[in-house]
Amino acid sequence: MLATLLCLVVGVSDGDTLTARCPTQDKAHPYQQVKVRLAAIDAPEKAQPFGQRSRQHLADLCFKTEATITPRTKDRYGRTVADVECRGLDAGTAQVQAGMAWVYDRYAKGYGHLYALQEAARDAQRGLWSEAAVPPWGWRKKQREFLTVY
Repeated sequence: MLATLLCLVVGVSDGDTLTARCPTQDKAHPYQQVKVRLAAIDAPEKAQPFGQRSRQHLADLCFKTEATITPRTKDRYGRTVADVECRGLDAGTAQVQAGMAWVYDRYAKGYGHLYALQEAARDAQRGLWSEAAVPPWGWRKKQREFLTVY
């Protein structure tokens, strides 16, 4: 695992991805921008129902704040997959708890606590659970199928 970083969140792309400005050891380039994917969750895509609300919820928590970023791995797009803490809260946990993201089963090993929070959000019909929502991985698959047909 890589070292924990203390960074400034300078952008929020969607409900599970943000951009942070992190210090470096390079005097010529004292900061670098890091694209971060929140570990163990998957939020609605921007064009999906709740996509903009999910993004806004993450922005309200993290945008223009100092974040503690604990990298776990890199994804296939080169993003740092990490646990991110903003304002003393774990951002992924906050997204699931508010019904703004799903637990991403495929990548949730070691994040078992999120399932109870997801169940509570579902039972309370918070956020995306207030309507019949398609998980992002299913939505992306349908988009790919649509594009290959047309």
